[in-house]
Amino acid sequence: MSALTLGHERRQPAMVRSFALAFAIHAALLAVMFLGVRWQIHPPETISVELWEPPPAPRVEPRPEPKPEPKPVAKPEPEPEVKKPPEIVEKPKPKPKPEPKKAEKPEAKPKPKADREMERIMREQLATEQKALDQERREQELKNLLSQQQAAAKNKALAEYIARITAKVKSNWLLPPDIKGNPEAVFSVVQLPTGEVLSARIVKSSGNPAYDMAVERAILKSSPLPQPASRELFARELTLTFRPFDK
Repeated sequence: MSALTLGHERRQPAMVRSFALAFAIHAALLAVMFLGVRWQIHPPETISVELWEPPPAPRVEPRPEPKPEPKPVAKPEPEPEVKKPPEIVEKPKPKPKPEPKKAEKPEAKPKPKADREMERIMREQLATEQKALDQERREQELKNLLSQQQAAAKNKALAEYIARITAKVKSNWLLPPDIKGNPEAVFSVVQLPTGEVLSARIVKSSGNPAYDMAVERAILKSSPLPQPASRELFARELTLTFRPFDK
């Protein structure tokens, strides 16, 4: 190999390296330019700052001193008006109404003597009749009072007569031991004027047959029955009521 060929081979690698280095520098330059231009395209961020000062303090103006009020001047009171009394006007008095004239009664003419005598007789008859009516009324009241007293006395005597008969019957009865409460038995008793018992019939049962039979036996055993104090009180048929625990 000749020297020319060796020189030529040595110059080719140096040129390759120079080209590569130039290319890298240009690429870096382009990148820097591109980035710089792009950085300038974005708008800059703005920061707003508000500056303010506190409001000035309100100005206090001095209050004016109150002026003394003028004293009120007393006005002279007006003199009271003297009113004249109203004139008194006399009203005309009403005229009195004329009183109606009373009808004059005709004078009573004296009655004849015969009429006066008839009136006197009639008055005497009316007075006599009134006295008779008063006397009859008093007698009737007295009769009513006497009849009431007699009836009361008769009822009392009859009650005593019945009580004597009931007491005698109770003295002769033999009651059963199993009586409950105070049962009531009513009997119709027929007797003779001498008091002898002809029959004893039960009218109202006590509800206890043993007690009813004991009362019936006691009535028959009590013959003759007690006599009344007066014959007027005697009755052929008597209605007697018996209760075992009545006194």
